[in-house]
Amino acid sequence: MGLYLGSQNAKSTSTPLVSKSKEAENAKKHVSSQKKNHSPEVLKDIEPVQAVPTPNPTMPPNLQRIIQGGDIVERLGTYLDAVRSMDRSNVSQVVKAFEELPGGYGRHLEMKLLMRSWANFDPEGALAYASSSLDAKSERRFGISEALAGWAIKDTAAAIEWANRNHPGRQDGDNPLLVGVIKGLAETSLPEANQLMLGLPDGSARWQASTFLAQEYSKGDIQQAMQWADRYPNRDPRMRETIVGQIGANLAKRDLQATADWVRGMKQEPATERVMENLMNQWVGESPEDAALWIDGLDDSFHKNYAMRALSNRWSIKDPVATAEWLNQLPTSEHSDGAINEFVSRIRLQDPKGAAGWAATISDPAIRENALRRVVDSWKESDPAGLESWQNAQGAAPTSP
Repeated sequence: MGLYLGSQNAKSTSTPLVSKSKEAENAKKHVSSQKKNHSPEVLKDIEPVQAVPTPNPTMPPNLQRIIQGGDIVERLGTYLDAVRSMDRSNVSQVVKAFEELPGGYGRHLEMKLLMRSWANFDPEGALAYASSSLDAKSERRFGISEALAGWAIKDTAAAIEWANRNHPGRQDGDNPLLVGVIKGLAETSLPEANQLMLGLPDGSARWQASTFLAQEYSKGDIQQAMQWADRYPNRDPRMRETIVGQIGANLAKRDLQATADWVRGMKQEPATERVMENLMNQWVGESPEDAALWIDGLDDSFHKNYAMRALSNRWSIKDPVATAEWLNQLPTSEHSDGAINEFVSRIRLQDPKGAAGWAATISDPAIRENALRRVVDSWKESDPAGLESWQNAQGAAPTSP
C-alpha cells in the first residue's frame, strides 16, 4: 500500500515492492553479502573497512518519488515496506532507497530499520556497509550498534565473537562493540544482558552499557529495577552513583511512594544522595508539602538531613515564600541548619538582606559563618551601598569579604 501512495496510475497492487528480476543476480554481489571474513576496524574513529561495491540499481519509481518528496507518513510507510521485504536479492535497492534520504541524525530511525532487517540474513554484510559507507561523525557508531543488536537477537554467541574479534582497542577489554550486543540481548533477556555488562572492565563501554540497562530496567517491574540498582557494583563509586541515581530519577516519575520507600532503606553513600535529590525534584513538582511530611517521619539522621537539604534546594526555586514558611516551622537543630543553608544559597542574589537574616539563624557556627560570607560577597558585588547600610544597622559587620 505504501508503495503506491505516490502514484495514481499503479497498475497492480500485487506488484512486489522491489523488483526481483535480473537485478537479483547483481544484488547478490553487493555489500559483501557472500563474504565470510570481514575484519573492519570499527569505532577507532571508526575507520572505513574494505570498500563495499556500490551498484546503481534502478529503484521502483513510486518508491523513489516518495522517498525524495513524500511527507513523513508516506516516506516511512513506503520505507518500512521496503525493509520488511528485504533479502539477499534486493538488498542493494533497499540500501539505495535509504541513501536517497537526507544524511545525518535525521534518518536514525530509517537506519535502525535497515540495520536490523539486514542483520536478520547477513549481519556481517550490514556491519561492513555501516563501517565503510555511513558518516563517521553522525551515523557509523549507531549503525554498527544496531547491526550488532539485531545479530545478537538472532545469534548472541556469533555477535559476541565478531565484536571481540573486531575490538578496535584490542589491548584491553573495554570493547565498545559489545554495547551493541548488550543492547540487542536486553530485548530478549535482561539478566543475560546484565551478566555480559558485569563482565566488562571499568571504562566507557561499561558506562554506556550500564546507562542503557538502567533505562531498560526502569521501564519494567519497579521492584526488579530497585534490586538491580542495589546490586550494582561499587568498585567505581562515581559510576554507581550515576547509574543508581538514573534509576531513581526514572522510578520517581512512575511511583513517588515506592521510590521514597526504597530510598528510606538505602545505606549512607553518594548513590543514596543522588536518588534523594531526584526524588525531591520530582516531588516538589507534584506536592512539596507531601515531601515535607514524608521527611518529618524519617528517623535516620543521614536520610533526614539530606532530604531536608534537597527539598529546600528544589522548593526554594519553585516557591521561596512557601519554603520560608516551612523552614519557620522547623525546630532549630542540625537538621534545619543544612536546609536553611541551601535556602540562603538560593535567595542571596535576589534578596541579600533576607538571605543574611536567614543565615544568622543557623545554629552551627562554621556553617553560619560560611553562609554569611557568601551573602556578603555577592551583596558587595550587586549592591555595596545596601550592604553597608545593613552592616551599620547591625552595629558591626558579622563577616567581612
